[in-house]
Amino acid sequence: MAMAKSDVAPMSRPDVVRVERVSKRFTVRKDSSLKERVVTLGRKGRAHKEDFWALSDVSLSIHAGSTIGLIGHNGSGKSTLLKIVGGIIQPTSGTVEQRGRIAALLELGAGFHPDLTGRENVFLNASVLGLSAEETEKQFDSILEFSGVGEFIDTQIKFYSSGMYVRLAFAIAVHTDPDILLVDEVLAVGDEQFQQKCLDKIKEFQAEGRTIIIVSHALDQVASLCDRVVLMNRGQMVFDGVPTTAIERFRELLEHNAVGEARPIAHTSALEVEAIETRDATGKARDRFSPTEQIVLRIGVKMVRPVQEWAVGFSIDTSMGAMALASNTDLLGIHLAPLESSRWLDIEIDGARFGPGTYTVNANVSGISVDASHSLMGGSAFVIEGDATTIGPVAASVRVGEP
Repeated sequence: MAMAKSDVAPMSRPDVVRVERVSKRFTVRKDSSLKERVVTLGRKGRAHKEDFWALSDVSLSIHAGSTIGLIGHNGSGKSTLLKIVGGIIQPTSGTVEQRGRIAALLELGAGFHPDLTGRENVFLNASVLGLSAEETEKQFDSILEFSGVGEFIDTQIKFYSSGMYVRLAFAIAVHTDPDILLVDEVLAVGDEQFQQKCLDKIKEFQAEGRTIIIVSHALDQVASLCDRVVLMNRGQMVFDGVPTTAIERFRELLEHNAVGEARPIAHTSALEVEAIETRDATGKARDRFSPTEQIVLRIGVKMVRPVQEWAVGFSIDTSMGAMALASNTDLLGIHLAPLESSRWLDIEIDGARFGPGTYTVNANVSGISVDASHSLMGGSAFVIEGDATTIGPVAASVRVGEP
């Protein structure tokens, strides 16, 4: 069936990253030694080479102020995707757009020259990240203090431990005033005190409304830091939505999927979120509510191919990009009938007591019986009316008195 367009105009934070149908191919040589390469030199065909698709037809939009987690087993494509977002490598096909200054912590000591001192590498690395020498000079003392390298700052980098590498690299990156911070597993290196310092800095960035993309195998860390998680599997994005559900899907993959199997041919998702509407308890389309009113999220799901088992989830964000509320059919214990045609689903929200302000609505559908996922971020918006006497997404009656 054709989906009717909502009478509620979508409002959302601007996209700072857009990845459109990106694929990345690497050529892997089968001859492992120099002798084998000499022997096979000049032979016709590609018998001694093999194409490896690290990414297959990946599309992703990231809003300003979001903290996104990328998870998946080794070789799933998450680090490749992060490098493409950061402009470190170029896609084989598809387009990538970024807005704002990017600081990337992608590999241990990447961008450092081993024969230069820590001090010299600070200026070198900061210049690569877009800072002038004068700006770096102003930030230098703060970088040194944050890194904890101390007296070793004038020692050649090649004599640094792995922990010192990461501490200095992280200190430089977070002092370049980035709009987008890319982090790939580096929080797993270093002592507990420094890891906590890094986490505190990330939370500070979140409060300032900066965009953060994290690749990590530390699932508890991902769940606590991220408001949205993308699950990668064999070069494809198989889930994009609520962190708890993404982690559940990842654990299912770890149980049932073997690493190193041949990658499937890229295909269109079997199901898609086509529209999100906000309605009141009577079913009337509305975009303004009082703090105590029931809100109904009407989600239009398009069937591309029949799906036996599937799930749907939603999240509601404040105007500052913080998640105010989220859930999904897995958490609610709801089993949906097989998706055999396009349909609408109503999600009723009671007793939420949102604080006055503007909120955006995101929705996600994912296959359980098939690897398929699709999200519509910022697909709708609504306003909670009233005068705010508190700060934050929760409305409350606050009284002050003496005990």
